[in-house]
Amino acid sequence: MPGSIKLKKGFDIRLEGIAERKISGTVSPALFGVKPIDFPRLTPKLDVHIGDSVEAGSSLFHDKFQPEIKFTSPVSGKVVSIDRGDRRKILEVVVEKSGDSAVDFGKADPEKLSESQIKEVLLRSGLWPAVRQRPYHVVANPNDQPKSVFISCFDTAPLAPDYNFILSNSSGEHFRKGLKAVSKLTKGKVNLVLKLGEDGNKVFEGIGGVEISYFSGPHPAGNVGIQIHHLDPVNKGETVWYVNFQDVIAIGSLFAEGIYRPERLVALTGSEAVSPGYCKMLSGAAIAPMLEGNVKEGNLRFISGNVLTGTKIERNGYLGFYDSQVTVIPEGNYFEMFGWALPGIGKLSFSRTFLSSLFPKKSFKPDTNFHGGERAFVVTGLYEKVFPMDIYPMQLLKAIIAQDIDMMENLGIYEVAEEDFALCEFVCPSKIEIQSIVRQGLDLIRKEMS
Repeated sequence: MPGSIKLKKGFDIRLEGIAERKISGTVSPALFGVKPIDFPRLTPKLDVHIGDSVEAGSSLFHDKFQPEIKFTSPVSGKVVSIDRGDRRKILEVVVEKSGDSAVDFGKADPEKLSESQIKEVLLRSGLWPAVRQRPYHVVANPNDQPKSVFISCFDTAPLAPDYNFILSNSSGEHFRKGLKAVSKLTKGKVNLVLKLGEDGNKVFEGIGGVEISYFSGPHPAGNVGIQIHHLDPVNKGETVWYVNFQDVIAIGSLFAEGIYRPERLVALTGSEAVSPGYCKMLSGAAIAPMLEGNVKEGNLRFISGNVLTGTKIERNGYLGFYDSQVTVIPEGNYFEMFGWALPGIGKLSFSRTFLSSLFPKKSFKPDTNFHGGERAFVVTGLYEKVFPMDIYPMQLLKAIIAQDIDMMENLGIYEVAEEDFALCEFVCPSKIEIQSIVRQGLDLIRKEMS
């Protein structure tokens, strides 16, 4: 098939608790939290105080260095808390919902608007942060001119939501309108990436002005960074933007209705979910109502996102801005004597260390135990087996640790993000927090280039 790319490197992690293709209803909690920590390298500056009344679309905080980029409330109500961490770092701004008032940003047809007009609406409404960029894996700079825009319509992460199912239960009209708006953001190509064999959704019929490509293969084939690498690689001085497809729908809704309503279908997944499935909720919603009566007892880990790249949250925490998945698994805070010497029929292993490798289609029940401690890098060649980029992952990591800017550039630092190394971290025999190292490298190179 033209425009089809088949990846062989990677690894599909089969876990218990995949979401059933059913929608249990709408989650309408009283509290909503917008978290600056969802946006790498953001320096937030507050626009509200505790006790202030806000509407849906009212600015809660903005980027100190790019004040035109605003982060807005998903609901109307009152600011009830501003939680801070070390050095008074803002962790989340919490709004208690009351009423349904919203800022009116005006209905409009994106086809009749200019690029600057579309950017202005997205910036004022708080939907601009949905547009991210490579390099650096941060909110896009609205003053840049990207050479292309990517929209990935499938996910291959562990227990990932079924995007085809989500699209079938979302507004096709809003998706098309959002696509028209996003296409105005670049003079280059708009790349719509689909999973090979799953392009039968009616929402894609007759779509024009975009270039459709198909990917197949194991995880991380669904990572937008992998897709960018194979279709339009990022070189020094270049910029590529990308938008999650549910955010494309939210953008279309903004122009169709004139209000900010970041609604999405979210999958509750994981071995500790009683009935894994989907529900409708707004970005930033408290997850407690979603979990009530639907998780098992015990010491549990709640993750906004997937087990490889998601963020740990509390049972009363909030859905991340970019997340369409909540995962619940057991905590792994226990000691296992001679774990390496046991048969390991119930343990997942990429390197075929355990007998579980004899059952390739078996689903596993994971926990958060590291099964060992951090040690020095070991050259095993495992990273290269799960890293489908024309990049040397081990050498790039060493260049980052050494803070060798020239070597980092030569080895492809501009193309990668933390999520692209998640599988390397999973298979790493040295138990090294590789994603943190990659983030440090991206921050360093961005500082040097600014």
